[in-house]
Order: sequence, then C-alpha cells, then structure tokens
Amino acid sequence: MHMLSLILWVPFFGAVLVALLPAAQGKFIRGLALFHAGLALALSWSLLAQFDRSTATIQLVEQVVWSSTIGVSYALGVDGLSLPMVLLTTLLVAVALLASDRIKTGVKGYYSWMLVLEFAMLGVFMAQDWTLFFMFWELTLIPLFFLIDLWGGEKRHAASLNFVLYTMGGAIFILIGIIVVYRLTPTQSFAMAAIAQAATTLPRENQMWLLLAFLVGFGVKIPIFPLHGWLPLAHVEAPSPVSILLSGVLLKMGAYGLLRVVPMLPQGAMALQPLLAGIALASILYGGLLAWRQTDLKAMIAYSSVSHMGVVLLGISALNETGLLGAGLQMVAHGLIAGALFLLIGLLYERTHTRRIADYGALVRVTPGFTLFITLALLAGMGMPGLIGFVAELHVLIGGFERWGWLMLLASLGVLVSAAYAIRTLGQLFAGPPRPELADLQDLRPSEWLAALPLAAGLLILGLQPASVIALMNVMIAHLSAIFTPN
Repeated sequence: MHMLSLILWVPFFGAVLVALLPAAQGKFIRGLALFHAGLALALSWSLLAQFDRSTATIQLVEQVVWSSTIGVSYALGVDGLSLPMVLLTTLLVAVALLASDRIKTGVKGYYSWMLVLEFAMLGVFMAQDWTLFFMFWELTLIPLFFLIDLWGGEKRHAASLNFVLYTMGGAIFILIGIIVVYRLTPTQSFAMAAIAQAATTLPRENQMWLLLAFLVGFGVKIPIFPLHGWLPLAHVEAPSPVSILLSGVLLKMGAYGLLRVVPMLPQGAMALQPLLAGIALASILYGGLLAWRQTDLKAMIAYSSVSHMGVVLLGISALNETGLLGAGLQMVAHGLIAGALFLLIGLLYERTHTRRIADYGALVRVTPGFTLFITLALLAGMGMPGLIGFVAELHVLIGGFERWGWLMLLASLGVLVSAAYAIRTLGQLFAGPPRPELADLQDLRPSEWLAALPLAAGLLILGLQPASVIALMNVMIAHLSAIFTPN
C-alpha cells in the first residue's frame, strides 16, 4: 500500500478493531487507539524526509479510477499547503487521545469515533478529487455529532444538532459550486487539477458567484462572521479532547478549502477582495471583543478562535505572497495554540469542575506546570515575539499593509484586544488572591505533560526557527500568489 493510503487508513482500521473489542476491556481499547494514532503520527511525520520542498507540484500521488464515465477517482496527494495540515492533524489527534483518560462511559464508542474522525480529517487534506474531498468533508459530521451528543455537557443535544445543521447547510453551497464547475470541464472530471483549469476560464461574473458560494460553504467551518453561530456552543459543550480537534483541525478545513478554490477563481477573488477583507476585519474585532466579555474559559477560547481565523482570512484576502504565507502560518499557529488551551483548560475543569475565570486565583503557587503551559499558549495567542503566533500575524499584517495600507490599523486593534483578554486571564488565574479550596489542586500528571509538551515545543521552536515550516509552504505559496500578479 502507498504511504498516503497507509496513513489515511490506519486510523480507520484502528476504529474497526476497537469496535470489535468487548466493551469491558477499557484499558486495552485505549491502548489500541493510542497505538493507531501514534502509528499515523509517526508515518505522517516520516513524509518530511520524502517531501521535495523545491516544487509546487502535488507529490506522493496515488490514483485509482472509480468511474471513468463521470471522472471520479480515489486520488490522494500532498503539497506545501496540505502536508502541514496532515502533520498538525496527526499530532493533535494523538494529544487528544492522551487527554481522554477521564472518559469512563462508552469507552469503545468514544475511541472508535475519534479514530473515524481522524480518518475523515486526513482525507480532506489528502484528497485530490473533489468528490473524494466532499465525501470526507461530510464524513466528519458523523463522528462529531456522536462525540458531542453522547459525551458532551448539559446542552450537548442542542450543540451537536446546531453543529450538524450549520455545516450541512454550508456543504450544500460547496456541492453546488463543485457541480457547476464540473459541468464546464471538457473532460467531465472531478479531479482538482481539471476543475481548476476549467474554472479559470469562466467569465468574471460567474467566478464571483461561484466564489461567494464557496465562501459561504467553507466560511461556516472557518468560521467567519456572521456564520459562526455553531462554534461557541459546540466548543463549550464538547468534551475537551474533542474541542482540541474542533478548534485545532476542523476550523483549518474551512480555511484549507478556501485556499484551494481562491486560485482557481482568480478574477472572482480579485473582484471580491474588499468583501473578503471586510469580513476578515469584522471577524477579528467581533471575535476579540466577545472573547473579552466571556467569564467562561472555554467560551473565551471559542470566540478567540473566530478572531484568530479572521487573521487567516485577512491573509488570504491580500492575495500576495506575504499575506498568503501568513495565512498558512496562522493556520498552523492557531492549531497549536487552541489545541494547547483546550487541553489545559479541560484538565483544569476535570479537577475543579468550574470554567469561570473568577473561580481561580494564585494557581502559580500550586500548579507551576499549568501556569507555564497556559501562559505560553496565551502569549502565543496575543502575538508575543519569539512564539509562532507573532511570526504568523506579522506576515499577515505586512501582506495586508501592502494591499490595504492603513486599514490594517483595524487588524492591529484586534491584536490589542487579544492582548487585553490574554493578560486579564493570566492575572486572574495565576496572580489573583489565593483560594483555600484550590490549595491542594493537583498539577499536571506525567501523561498530561506528555500531551502538553509537543504543543509547547511547537509554539517555541516554530517561533524561534520558523524557517522549517516556511520552507514547506514557500514554493507553493509563491505559485499561488503568482496567479494574482499582473504579467
């Protein structure tokens, strides 16, 4: 079996094996799930040795024709955009499973659905055929519905239904856009390369309407303002390991899809640049202000995700090399930041049974491990130099300034709002008055250190040495930006 297929199907077969085990073997089920997630992690990161960073072409291509009549194939491949997302996905799934040891009811179903979710997410980033992409896109709904509905909080039923309805509604627009372009391809093929070639020849007005349809479909998942309604409730009610994947990977699927369709509709993208930038700035400011107003830690992180993903959209709207590179870097940065925050806040909640910021104080005295990692993640989220969040936001701001000039002051205001709620949270959690009921609060256990360390290391290493991730993306980003550069 080819390497990409092996990485893709390892979690699926792991889910099948877990589902076949007796429910009473909880420890063995957890170990088996961790083994398959760890194997997918190791195999995906081994791709770095095979990946050619000097070309923008799709690499490690695998293709099996399913139907030559309508042009549908099982086609996989990776490039400078998709490979970082594959690496991020396998890392965060492993972290989420490590953090799932408190799941005691329905263990078999929980770990099966988590592995199916990994299978679907990897499929989205590897697919090189739009029907395959759409199949995996929709498949993510099934495990997420059950993970939220069966293992979530008090409002889990409303949260899971809300999530599915929003995402399915957006998927209709994606499907319509794919079918419209497919009808125009001379070869009648759903291959991404064939679709892109046909779409670039469309009249400017048609490209605009298609891009608007894709913007709605992918914008629900990003999520952009005002299509973010599902996000806060889903994040608050989902189990914390699921929130790691919701924010760390699922939101990137929307941005990744948009990065795929914008270059194939260049005239429409250039015509809608002001709209994209306006939505991005609104998302940055709106998400930041709502995050500032939250008293619930998970709700604060959820709304901050709206703001941070607005930064991704702002980078895309610039349509220049610096902005697009910033968007890609911000996708990686936010995956690490949000993953770390949901992991740590979830572990705190399991110990204290409260997410209210006001219920904490002086944790630095009793939980130095939590203090270190939460501080690092919040500082990265506010764009502190030396961390990956700063590198990503700086690229976006420079790219945006090249295109939009002093309008970027509004984005800078969003950065200030992020700094305000991050510093407030740090002060109340770690430097406030001590609370007697927290005097015996347990710090991170060894398995929790193992889950948090890779995320913290990613924030630091990529912040101090961003050249490694930039090298993965650079050639592909330069190829995309050249599409929008006048000859």
